[in-house]
Amino acid sequence: MPRSAFLSQTAPDCPASLIAQAATGTAPRVAIARAGAELPMMAAKDATQAGIMTPIFVGEADAIYAEAAKLGWDISAFTVHDTLGEADAANKAASLCGSGDADVLMKGHLHTDMFMKGVLTRDNGLRTASRLVHVFHITPPGRDEPLLISDAAVNVTPDLKTRQACTQAVVDLARARGIKRPKVAFLSATESAIPSVPSSVEAAELCAWAKDNIENADFSGPLAMDLILSPEAVATKGLTDDPVAGQADCIVVPDIVSGNAIFKSLVYMGGGCAGGVVMGAKVPVLLTSRADPAAARMASAALAAILTQNQA
Repeated sequence: MPRSAFLSQTAPDCPASLIAQAATGTAPRVAIARAGAELPMMAAKDATQAGIMTPIFVGEADAIYAEAAKLGWDISAFTVHDTLGEADAANKAASLCGSGDADVLMKGHLHTDMFMKGVLTRDNGLRTASRLVHVFHITPPGRDEPLLISDAAVNVTPDLKTRQACTQAVVDLARARGIKRPKVAFLSATESAIPSVPSSVEAAELCAWAKDNIENADFSGPLAMDLILSPEAVATKGLTDDPVAGQADCIVVPDIVSGNAIFKSLVYMGGGCAGGVVMGAKVPVLLTSRADPAAARMASAALAAILTQNQA
């Protein structure tokens, strides 16, 4: 059997309800670092036409105007900041957000490490007392209910303090999406805290911390993946009194490998649409990838718009 048989042939679709929620407020000003390339310009055009973005283009001006012309898009009404190279674009876009002249920071055509350096440079004004964490918002084909996963993109081996920040971030984003009492699962390979499985012990510690420190949410952990998503597995293992098992809205993962594997499995095998946002900076940060389809880029822009509405 070819390995491709495991892959979904369903094209991801950004939920209409997500875009509609994002469009209820004023479209945020989005500083796009090094915008002069096909994919960031297409994403900006789609989001602008959907009413969920007011773009601020940062990068080589000639390239920005050339890409807009290829799309037949008149960008004369929008601001263009002419910069040279990746570092200049990253710092300029970040400083626009730090100074309050933009509401969202978006990665364009530049390397992730250079982009994140712009976020982390204190002179750009984006750092806060909070830790930076990434949250994926994944919806299955034809459905609006999301599954939130943190952190699958930024923190490689997060310590307990960072995972506490991840827990708060998924709760905050779930509430912003309209989930009044989020159900949060702490992932491990077992439903019992076993010393030989360190992530299970840490999940139990995180769960206890969350119950003591975050109100109006339900928490459970450690839980294996089947007990997070499958009501049938929950019934078989006799955990039906657990308020999270089998019906989680959010997953906090122990490391980037497990989170990345879950997110990509849901996307490539389940046909899910995965928008993502970095939280913890002064503004939402969109860490888009060249591999992201248009639906995922739209979902990410929508999430950022929703977060700016909740920050207002």
